[in-house]
Amino acid sequence: MESKNLDNLRHSCAHLLAHAVKQLYPGALNAIGPAIENGFYQDFDMGRWNISEVDLPKIEAKMREILPTWQKFSFNEVTLPEAKKLFKDNKYKIEMATEFAKQGKKLQTNDPGGFLDLCKMGHVENPSKELRQFKLLSIAGAYWHGNEKNKMLTRIYGTVFPTKEELDAHLKMLEEAKKRDHRKIGETLELFTISTLIGSGLPIFLPKGETIRSTILKYLTDIKKSNGYQFVWSPHIARSETYHISQHWGKYDAMFAPMKLDKEEYVLKPMNCPHHFQVYLNRPRSYKELPFRIAENGTVYRNEKSGEVSGLVRVKALTIDDTHTFIRYSQTMEEVDKVLKMIIKILKTFGFDNYVARISVGDKNHPEKYLGSPQEWERAENALKRGADNLKIKYEVGEGEAAFYGPKIDIMVNDSLGRSWQLSTVQLDYNQPRNFEMKYVDEGGKEAYPAILHIAMIGSIERFMGILIEHYAGAFPLWLSPVQVAILPISEKFLESAQKVKEELQKSNIRVELNTDNKSLGGKIRQSTLQKIPFMIIIGEKEVASYKVHQVYQGTVRTREGKDLGMMEVNKFINQLKSQIENFS
Repeated sequence: MESKNLDNLRHSCAHLLAHAVKQLYPGALNAIGPAIENGFYQDFDMGRWNISEVDLPKIEAKMREILPTWQKFSFNEVTLPEAKKLFKDNKYKIEMATEFAKQGKKLQTNDPGGFLDLCKMGHVENPSKELRQFKLLSIAGAYWHGNEKNKMLTRIYGTVFPTKEELDAHLKMLEEAKKRDHRKIGETLELFTISTLIGSGLPIFLPKGETIRSTILKYLTDIKKSNGYQFVWSPHIARSETYHISQHWGKYDAMFAPMKLDKEEYVLKPMNCPHHFQVYLNRPRSYKELPFRIAENGTVYRNEKSGEVSGLVRVKALTIDDTHTFIRYSQTMEEVDKVLKMIIKILKTFGFDNYVARISVGDKNHPEKYLGSPQEWERAENALKRGADNLKIKYEVGEGEAAFYGPKIDIMVNDSLGRSWQLSTVQLDYNQPRNFEMKYVDEGGKEAYPAILHIAMIGSIERFMGILIEHYAGAFPLWLSPVQVAILPISEKFLESAQKVKEELQKSNIRVELNTDNKSLGGKIRQSTLQKIPFMIIIGEKEVASYKVHQVYQGTVRTREGKDLGMMEVNKFINQLKSQIENFS
């Protein structure tokens, strides 16, 4: 089913949910109920009622009771006074109607059967037949209009699909996703913590999590350096004037409030771009220096609402693997090709082989929303499309989704559960060079403006780690695992030999952990398996006896999957590990 028809299906089901809740809980007021990815939600002011997820089956039953009476949505255009009269008992509908009228939008009511609502979205043709395959999923709190100063509403999430098979497959995926929840796995494996004292959306990486994080960053740094990128560092704040020049001020609503320092106004940086522009502006540039490639794994700060932050995938402090490439216009296609090839290589290294692209372009009916001329926009958009075509990357075009200063191409990957995630971004910008007067001297000695490629190979490191945790279900490949080998002495009398084996592994930079707990061998194996450690070396009587005979350390090797690899010489095992680690990509 096309996405537009799915949206109509899901939005229609949100109306059905609203009807059921209002029948079950007199006085409850329905607010908004949009379609979202893979489902829908409906917000309610529940008045005197309190509901929880134990009430969802009852609400579902009422929805199924109502559904046969819904034959067809009828629509009617009304004036603002008429809307206010029709919805006099629902302040949220009156507020929406007033806002729509101010914006010059038509006011439209709909009624599928005994339930009048105010709505401007699409709906299904035959609700009684099309809305059968639904399921309510969860309840959460949500501020009206997302504003913490407004009333907290009750948000009920649900999903609906055209067929039972599609619904069942989705529900099965959701069950598996619960098991893989990166917040749960992150706690079990001691990867990160979120302290209420520090604040929501501000994760702290524990030693094992930081090991994974630094391993990812080292890999990205190495691959970028090998492709001609120079690394820079920039501070975490900047004068507010910086973002007035870039024109983010007033257009980018996730900036933290400014602060006064020595009578100057500063803000926490929401992106690294303006700082990197100063690297380019540090001295005059020649055409011979282009492409000029710089990179920084820079932490930025975005004022996400506390109700919207989630584990690692949506945070307030995020580290972007930012790169900026300054190019001549004639170098655009070659550089776009180079960057997309790097991105595909990186994604495959992390196990993402299934990907598509989404190219966000400008709204041709409203060129006033964007910096630069329509001709420049068309040239930039075509360059990104050709880049995807050259690498045979399937893509769809998002009309009107571009940022105000340039179109972009996002690479979307499917994880091991088939869920789609937007990771990599390449944005082609002809406009910020003019805002900041960034120029170079061309072959004829004349000044010219470069174009800029804003690139994030994997985006936010925090979000990427959250996705990886769920993609691998915590069982990271050997090269990424925070602990690669666990050494399990059968009892205390084998600790000395186990320590010697640990030292041998550490000499070869293998990340190793010695289990000294007073547990049975079975308990230690279970503990290491739950910690998703790729390999275990068991040290006991026969392993120590073998050393006494051969003067070579040995251990019985076992995988986290439970496969027994038998007794191996430690140095040979180390060579096998090093080979796997060095050839991970």
